[in-house]
Amino acid sequence: MTNWQSLSELSTDLVVFDRLMHVLLGLYGWEILLTLDFEWAVISGKRKLRWPLIFYFAGRYLLLFAMIGMQVHLHLVSKINCQALYVFNQLAGDSALGLASINLSLRTQVSTIAIWSQNRWIIGVILLLILGHWSLILQGVLLKVKWVDGVGCTIIKSNTTILAATFIYSMSFDLVVLCLTAYKLAWSRRISGTSGIHGKLVRMIFSDGLVYFILAFLANLLATIFMILNLNAVMSVIFNVPAAIASTVMASRVVRRLYNFNLAIPEI
Repeated sequence: MTNWQSLSELSTDLVVFDRLMHVLLGLYGWEILLTLDFEWAVISGKRKLRWPLIFYFAGRYLLLFAMIGMQVHLHLVSKINCQALYVFNQLAGDSALGLASINLSLRTQVSTIAIWSQNRWIIGVILLLILGHWSLILQGVLLKVKWVDGVGCTIIKSNTTILAATFIYSMSFDLVVLCLTAYKLAWSRRISGTSGIHGKLVRMIFSDGLVYFILAFLANLLATIFMILNLNAVMSVIFNVPAAIASTVMASRVVRRLYNFNLAIPEI
């Protein structure tokens, strides 16, 4: 049976972690390059800069900066403040995860709140969910890191309880928003009877939200399982970055699809 706490196993896991981060940075960098036309359209004024796009841009680039910071720590040649670097990486990465859920909820609210006739209770529930999510994200430093000569920055302890709770909350949050939309679409005669552009918009929002939820749920579930198993300090967090990337990429794509739809977005 594998001794996950042994030094040899930790060294092997660090090598796997290093290579995985390189692959993920390449994939995410390629995703950003392929979609820079959207940013340019906003910068050049071809598309109106609405306030929900602040969360879109923040989520995309906070995750990019976090991954760059991860590469910095993996290739250090001189001693630095490892804890400060990891605090930045953690907050930027966790914020990207939270912003992905906000992007989905804001995008889905275009239909959810409209479908529910701007019900104040629904708006209140969504706002409380967002605040609860960020209360977990901003809990503080969940990783302890120190410099080890000949190795570099090394994770020595991780608070898997809070990390797992954050990912579980993300999955639950996305599920609640999806269910609010699905329920009203299924039982509202007014919505079920719509046709034309509005009907296509509602169907697109729901189908995109369903695809996002399934993919983000699977990625977050994998990360949560390894955090709960807590095999060692490296394996407990190795799938956090893939989960954050999956959530951010899917949330960004559904936001762009809505803005590319031939219909002005109603303000919330």
